[in-house]
Amino acid sequence: MAVERDNPLPEFDDSSIAAVHLLQGVVYHDEERIWDLVLNHRSRLDTYFGRIGLRLVIDEGEGFAFLRQLDDTELEHVRGYDQLPKLFRKKRLSYDATLACALLREELRRFEEEEVENARCVVSTGELLEKWKVFFPEVHDETKQRKALNVALTALEELKFIREFTKEPQEWEIRRILKARVPVAELERLLGELKAESDARAERTAPGDNHD
Repeated sequence: MAVERDNPLPEFDDSSIAAVHLLQGVVYHDEERIWDLVLNHRSRLDTYFGRIGLRLVIDEGEGFAFLRQLDDTELEHVRGYDQLPKLFRKKRLSYDATLACALLREELRRFEEEEVENARCVVSTGELLEKWKVFFPEVHDETKQRKALNVALTALEELKFIREFTKEPQEWEIRRILKARVPVAELERLLGELKAESDARAERTAPGDNHD
């Protein structure tokens, strides 16, 4: 039988608000109150999360903060920390979500290289769909392709990699966290693998020559 002790909670501290939001996912600078709490309590949050094997990453220039699970090599020389269970489990994205992520990251790279006036990187679903089709040359049903893309974008929205910017036409703001999650070197590798998979799938579905 579980016994619940009737002890009072510790005195409330604003850093707890920041801690909970960080555990829920990325915090962006436009979430002004939470962002200010993260910056104001950085030292306390560093200590708290460090005790449970997490690293607080703050990029003030890009305007985001998130928690990163310390890997085994970072913990192996610190006594006791190797006993900690993993709090975050890596969630493998589906092929479609991975492709959408790569296309969005490529769009963000292009934006940063070419744009000088706009502060936000925004792309429409229609523009993404045209890039999406290149990876599915064997599929001729555009309605089916659009549905698959929308499912992938919803998954990335839940991860706070993007957020809906306008509904009509539907546009998405690409969030800067993608730069941390998918560095340029990783993007090149990812696009190469996706293209190879696309080519292999096209070959499998192409009609072959029949010889008697």
